[in-house]
Amino acid sequence: MATDFWSPVTLSLGIAVTASLIVVLAGIFLGRIMAHQKFKGKMLIETVFLLPLVLPPTVVGFLLIVLFGRNGPGGQLVEWLFNQPIMFTWWAAVIASAVVAFPLMYQSAKAGFESIDLDIENAARVDGANEWDVLRKISVPLSIRAITSGAILSFARALGEFGATLMFAGNIPGKTQTISTAIYIAIESGNMDLAWMWVGSVIAISFLMLIAVNRIRTY
Repeated sequence: MATDFWSPVTLSLGIAVTASLIVVLAGIFLGRIMAHQKFKGKMLIETVFLLPLVLPPTVVGFLLIVLFGRNGPGGQLVEWLFNQPIMFTWWAAVIASAVVAFPLMYQSAKAGFESIDLDIENAARVDGANEWDVLRKISVPLSIRAITSGAILSFARALGEFGATLMFAGNIPGKTQTISTAIYIAIESGNMDLAWMWVGSVIAISFLMLIAVNRIRTY
């Protein structure tokens, strides 16, 4: 029972942490670019960034299969580089979790960067700071609350991902079976005690994550 319980938990945490790291870096990079830039097509690009937030998980999973399946451009590139397909692997679960979690990080990071007074950044540039120095020493520290909140919410979203993960990564015990897919299988098989244990663990982790976000936003 203990082995059956902990395997999806540790796997989900590893996937969520990895996906969150990817999302945080991408969210900071793209949020920084989009915060103060005005160009034709910006609204369209931002709409694409936010689509996973409103699309059904099965649609996200379908699109990932189209892009990263054996016949998709991404899938063919991965297979050429690593000599194996990416579907139904641990990395497929990471990609699915990162895609659905990205909009939360992007929105938070962008809002944080937009709240910064441009005069502060421009003053640093006048004093000789390059763009990397401005980002590292001024922009990120001044928007750290928004970035941290986005990172926590992204982690919680990645941890709870189900539909896209099931379609793209499958439900392979010890390999791609996350807490969400394990709960589904446990209910299907009538193992309600194990299902309740997983449900309780997800609720507890998500509850703590939301408390952390609220504390960050309050102080």
